Amino acid sequence: MGFPYDTADWAVVDGAMFMGWGGAAPGLYTSIAVVICIAVLWIGNSSEQKQYDKAEK
Repeated sequence: MGFPYDTADWAVVDGAMFMGWGGAAPGLYTSIAVVICIAVLWIGNSSEQKQYDKAEK
């Protein structure tokens, strides 16, 4: 892959440097992560509520 600048020095890097910058990838991956986090919280909450109801009996 190599260094994307003429000189191989980190001093020339002046912004974000990762694959996908400037495209739709960061927003897409963030959206996917948000959906996964919400699903985990929802599933975990319903599981805990079932266990709480079972212990109450």
